[in-house]
Amino acid sequence: MTLEERCRSITLLLSDVDGVLTNGQITLDNQGIESKAFHVRDGMGIKLWQKAGYQFGMITLRSTQSLKVRAAELGIEILRQGVPDKLTTLKQILAELKLTRDRVCYLGDDLPDLPVIRAVGLGIAVPDACSEVRQAAHYTTQERGGGGAVREVIELILKAQCRWTDVIQTYL
Repeated sequence: MTLEERCRSITLLLSDVDGVLTNGQITLDNQGIESKAFHVRDGMGIKLWQKAGYQFGMITLRSTQSLKVRAAELGIEILRQGVPDKLTTLKQILAELKLTRDRVCYLGDDLPDLPVIRAVGLGIAVPDACSEVRQAAHYTTQERGGGGAVREVIELILKAQCRWTDVIQTYL
């Protein structure tokens, strides 16, 4: 199956956080409070994805208040933090949404993401992902994690579905 064919069936986009939606650095202040930096174009891409009528979700091993705030800002309802087994979490999400795996795209960068990347219809790696993830992925982004990789994937899928121009029409 070609990349374009895989893209056409996608209706749910799930992503790891650290290393995909962020550059992977963890910043702690003197009180041990973690902060994250998110790329604004990824946020805009997520809003465009939602405008197309699709859902976006995040699955991450870590738990932070900053991620909860960012998810709320973007209207993301699927947020699973502190997840030790991402594949089990994927299965739970699919059951809740009554979706099949072929309808899901997942973006990841490290070994905990590998089972999910192998299980979904479209598995995506960022360029600095570990080699096992890049090898298993159907596509590796040009943009780095925290630098627009999520937006790149959203554009890729919506263009393959011939939905991109309609979704951005209000900006043209």
